[in-house]
Amino acid sequence: MASRRKGRILALQALYCWDAAGVSVGDVVDFSWLESEKRAALDKGIADFSRLLIIGTIENIKAVDAMIQSHVQNWDFSRLNRVDLALLRLSTYTLMYQDEIAPSIVINEAIGISQEYGTGNSYRFVNGVLDSIRKTIHKDLPHGA
Repeated sequence: MASRRKGRILALQALYCWDAAGVSVGDVVDFSWLESEKRAALDKGIADFSRLLIIGTIENIKAVDAMIQSHVQNWDFSRLNRVDLALLRLSTYTLMYQDEIAPSIVINEAIGISQEYGTGNSYRFVNGVLDSIRKTIHKDLPHGA
């Protein structure tokens, strides 16, 4: 598993803890919610990449949530599955603010992570929402870019 994937999964878990369990931002980025053995074994590069995603997402949460809400049709935002929401937030932040990462990579990573951590149909939902967001943000890019 690539280190970027591990960083995204760690960020997903952290954002879930922040949202669903009310873990403070400080504790989230310090990974104090992880078991001490896992925290001690955490690769610095993975942790730093994950922190970048976590902090960026939380700092821009209003804009990120507004973007998601505008693309979630026929869904009450407050009733979204919390794992799917954390993944959508993380991926939407990346699409909106990290131009150096190709949208297709963001979406493919999100689909893979949702297949592992979401419900049976999460990947379809996540794919649809993120592709719609991609089309809004990156109007000039072809689908595969």
